[in-house]
Amino acid sequence: MERKDFGFELPEHLIAQTPLENREESRLMTIDKVTGELGHHHFYELPKILRPGDCLVLNDSRVIPARLLGKRDTGGAVEVVLLHEVPGAGAEQGSGDTIRWECLTRPGKKTMPGTKLIFGGGELTGTVIGTGDGGNKIIEFNFDGIFMEVLESLGKMPLPPYIHEELIDAERYQTVYSKESGSAAAPTAGLHFTHELLDEVRAAGVEVCYLTLHVGLGTFRPVKAEKIEDHEMHSESYSISKETADIINRTKKNGGRVVAVGTTSCRTLESIAHENGQVPHGSGDTSIFIYPGYKFKCMDGLITNFHLPESTLIMLVSAFAGKDNILHAYETAVKEEYRFFSFGDAMLIV
Repeated sequence: MERKDFGFELPEHLIAQTPLENREESRLMTIDKVTGELGHHHFYELPKILRPGDCLVLNDSRVIPARLLGKRDTGGAVEVVLLHEVPGAGAEQGSGDTIRWECLTRPGKKTMPGTKLIFGGGELTGTVIGTGDGGNKIIEFNFDGIFMEVLESLGKMPLPPYIHEELIDAERYQTVYSKESGSAAAPTAGLHFTHELLDEVRAAGVEVCYLTLHVGLGTFRPVKAEKIEDHEMHSESYSISKETADIINRTKKNGGRVVAVGTTSCRTLESIAHENGQVPHGSGDTSIFIYPGYKFKCMDGLITNFHLPESTLIMLVSAFAGKDNILHAYETAVKEEYRFFSFGDAMLIV
């Protein structure tokens, strides 16, 4: 199967640059994964579309302000995006004055090992001490106090490269239920929910449960291999509680549908599920790559945004609903001028 099989034409004006004023007023396309039949709604109608006995599985990961703008010791500007903490090195996150992270740096060629970095008024400094995967840099940061508090003060949201507008309210790139800090990108399918809408979902007889998968910037990494089977997927860490596993397993046993909110929730469930669809609780890392031909074990429905052409995400939804059905849905979305990508509209596949 080739990468070009998942391409489509997208007018640039359909790439949403800013979130809607009201989260739940985004549009919601429904698609029958068997017949491909489409429906057109708004997200606030979701409680009426789901069935009593279903459960929603949401990712409660919170985006950290992982983008740092500073200077090199030579005086030149530097941009650093935190990817993940290097375990077993420096102090534990949030408790000391030294910590190491693997980072993207710009300009990369001028941030070689030994380069000193300064952020803000010197509240945070760093030294490039090595090179990681794909040319990423290992930076040892020095600070006083709690690292996440320093980051909240100095960092900016690492918005996707296709968003060019400045985000006025950083909380609009967080889900309202975000809790566990660690993502470098938002689980954007959940951006449409408000607390009130979640209450309406529960009142409609649908259970709501949470897992955590920390989204890495690898989610934006383009597929460069011509044959998609040759693509190497990035790894991300997840955790799922016993309470959530129990809710999912009870839903499956009682004949309800497990509806994953976002591809991150989907990949977590499908990484840990047994062949009978039951899921255990626990934590770990996953680099699962889902593309057509994959046999789903747990997930019965998916809420997701509209994704980039030739991306691993459009391959995942094509695996769930069929490539022809998805490409027809995307063609319709373009014709009907749905808003695309992170701040765009949503799709419910059941």
